[in-house]
Amino acid sequence: MSLSYLVKRIGFILFTLLAVSVIVFGITQVLPGDAAQMMLGENATDDALAAVRDRLGLDRPIWLQYWDWLSATLGGDFGTSLRTGLPVSEMMLPALQRSLLLALLAILLMLVLAVPMGIIAALRRGKPTDVVIGLGSYVGVSMPEFVTATVVLLLLANPVLGLFPATGYVPLTEDFWEGLHHLALPVLTVSVILIAHVSRMVRSEMIDVLHTDYVRAARMKGLTRRRVILRHALPNALLPAITIVALDVGYLLGGIIVVEEIFAFPGIGRQLIVAIQNRDLPAIQAGALIMAATYAIVNFLADLAYAALDRRIQYA
Repeated sequence: MSLSYLVKRIGFILFTLLAVSVIVFGITQVLPGDAAQMMLGENATDDALAAVRDRLGLDRPIWLQYWDWLSATLGGDFGTSLRTGLPVSEMMLPALQRSLLLALLAILLMLVLAVPMGIIAALRRGKPTDVVIGLGSYVGVSMPEFVTATVVLLLLANPVLGLFPATGYVPLTEDFWEGLHHLALPVLTVSVILIAHVSRMVRSEMIDVLHTDYVRAARMKGLTRRRVILRHALPNALLPAITIVALDVGYLLGGIIVVEEIFAFPGIGRQLIVAIQNRDLPAIQAGALIMAATYAIVNFLADLAYAALDRRIQYA
């Protein structure tokens, strides 16, 4: 991978984030309601509202407000929350870490289950095992997050069984096993549709790869079936799956918001919902920009994974 490609790609990411910042800032300016009014309440006097608008710079031209916000953001200052009075970074960054933990565990669970399921379905094409895996995949794809969360809660968090807590969060640094216990249901809910997507993709690609000339040549050399599948077929079958995973990050960012709200998980999605409900403009702007940056970086890492899995792919 050439240095010029890296520079161009990073420049494209920065340009994308700049465009997102303009859109997000513009949207927050046209939201209904008055931030000063929400801070002081309905009984606030005109003088008090004017003082707050002057202190927050809400009475300045929009382009100047955007410039001040962008300059501060580039310096790592996301502003002060209108709801709590605390720095937005102290609210959003820890929440982002918790959401990334949830997404990472969901992706790991997906890899552990989806890739073997796809391989088994491809090797047993047309047999009952393939039919069962395919049916499960179709069901998983068709169920939205709130339906999956409801089913998971009814099955695994009902008062009779009580296998897992229905809501809450315990940091892994405080109690590792209890923390995993609270993460189990949100991770399972988020990973269901990922497992369904990736297992179907791995199956279809594996079927195509198994009929290629280089796989036939590997078999003719006398290599074991296990080595042919894992060393020659699987890396090429995983390339489209990486694209699906990178695109599904958009689903993760959107789905996590719903899942975090249902399970009362204190991630960035739940923080963003609270910020929108209270018209906390700095928190809304920071949350949307952070989520856009996460999506852009993950897609960049997907391109790097492409090159690592297939040496024929060269970015110049």
